[in-house]
Amino acid sequence: MRIHRGGPAVAGIALCLGALTACNGSSGTSGGGEAAPPPTAGATSPGELKSPASANGRAAPLDGRTIVIDPGHNGGNGSHPSEINKQVKIGNGSKACDTTGTETRSGYAEHAFTWDVSNRLAKILRARGAKVALTREDDKSVGPCVTERAALGNKLKADAALSIHADGASSSGHGFHIIEPISIGRNAEMVSGSAKLGTALRDAYHDGTGVPYSNYLGKKAIDRRDDLGGLNMSKVPKVFIECGNMQNKGDAAKLSSASFRQRIADSLAEGFQKYLS
Repeated sequence: MRIHRGGPAVAGIALCLGALTACNGSSGTSGGGEAAPPPTAGATSPGELKSPASANGRAAPLDGRTIVIDPGHNGGNGSHPSEINKQVKIGNGSKACDTTGTETRSGYAEHAFTWDVSNRLAKILRARGAKVALTREDDKSVGPCVTERAALGNKLKADAALSIHADGASSSGHGFHIIEPISIGRNAEMVSGSAKLGTALRDAYHDGTGVPYSNYLGKKAIDRRDDLGGLNMSKVPKVFIECGNMQNKGDAAKLSSASFRQRIADSLAEGFQKYLS
């Protein structure tokens, strides 16, 4: 999530409502990772919630639930600094529209990582009956702004929302952490639910992936902040996850692996199911 900054404003909120096999765009497999299955045609139109697998009448654990997944950053951000650096209001101040994110030392970009994990996660959640929307429709565009990402969850009245990231801290730091909101007034009603969501995702991620709690930030892998527009502007339960530190050799090797990214998605799906059950 750290290192380079920038981020373009876009005309509207981009949605990718297809699963991994129904979204156009690259999954990103550079940096020595295993190749992910190529996407196929058939992405849904922006703004359309794709029918979940449970639409055939069979009961599923997440029937009737709406989840928003926010793949951090975007592949086109780096080449559009004036757009992504535009200041937007985040409820208690202003920040850049978006940032470019970080990358491993071998060049595997955070935006590609978040895009791949988000699509894998969406596919699992839909198979369990949830309606799922992504905040961007590919990994080559610009933005959307952090405020627009939050607005999508609000518009859909989501039961839960998650922004997926990987950190760019000092190479000595390793492990994962969850970022939960602090009330700034306008988001007060979602803070309690966000804390419960954060705990459920933390426990499931730790149990399912074996990644340790961060040794450089947070308490038992929970950090709380009031400077993130994606949390400040959200009216629905929402947290961020820093899945590991891309500057740490051990974490980077895991995040660069397609099979490990599948474990991440499986684990996060378990956390959503625990929270929403």
